[in-house]
Amino acid sequence: MSAFPSVERWPGEPSFALFRLVDGVEELVAHHGDLSAARPWASVSKMVVAMACGVEHDWGLHDFDQRIGPRATTLAHLLSHSSGLGLEDGDPVVDVATRRVYSNYAVDLAVEAIVGAHDAAQWLDDRIFRTLGMVTTSLEGRPSSGVTGSTEDMMTLAVAWLRSDGVARSTRDRMITPYLADLDGVVPGFGRFTPCPWGLGPEVRGDKQHWMGDWPTASFGHFGQSGSLMLLNADEQVGLVATSTVAFGPWAVELWPTLTGELRRWALRS
Repeated sequence: MSAFPSVERWPGEPSFALFRLVDGVEELVAHHGDLSAARPWASVSKMVVAMACGVEHDWGLHDFDQRIGPRATTLAHLLSHSSGLGLEDGDPVVDVATRRVYSNYAVDLAVEAIVGAHDAAQWLDDRIFRTLGMVTTSLEGRPSSGVTGSTEDMMTLAVAWLRSDGVARSTRDRMITPYLADLDGVVPGFGRFTPCPWGLGPEVRGDKQHWMGDWPTASFGHFGQSGSLMLLNADEQVGLVATSTVAFGPWAVELWPTLTGELRRWALRS
């Protein structure tokens, strides 16, 4: 991978896949590492949960504006980190829709409200994993951060976001559009941003200077504390997914803004 010198600064044994869609057909542009090894996705799990919620919306089972959480919070509030709930249960809260407070607890509450007494792992398997053919992927912990799977399967999910395989195009577009776009907030590991745009599950880059590098403002995705990431742009039909054997840390804060930009430029000129 001499074309990407920055990847040498990624510790451990990273795995990434850079791809684009040409007339809807997936084309692998570049890759590195073991794409088949199942690894923890951490908060990239939220991209799975979000798509499953989109399926619920398309099927008329649950609506994004439905009040399902505490203090009359909606599914949209919970998915977009605008519910005011803290990172975890019992953490301090703020008023609903006043600040972007990153919350694993809110995403878990959203899933709990949808599945009820049923199994969240089975729900994700039914809605996403089996439907898309993600054979190495399963939920092994809490929905907000417990998905484990291969880089190949993460690319399958990423293609589904770009091509809108799993949900209606209008639903996908709504989910990747900033919700309550003017809210400020904190991206864990990267600091406070004003504003801090977020969609219904995916983070939206906006004008943030952080892990998404110089990708366009409408780019969206998520990263995880396991060192995983998914970064997509629907207009350019370009995507990058990665898993890691080394957890997120200062190395990622330094590396990702440069590496993600290098890889996007390679995809666009290939």
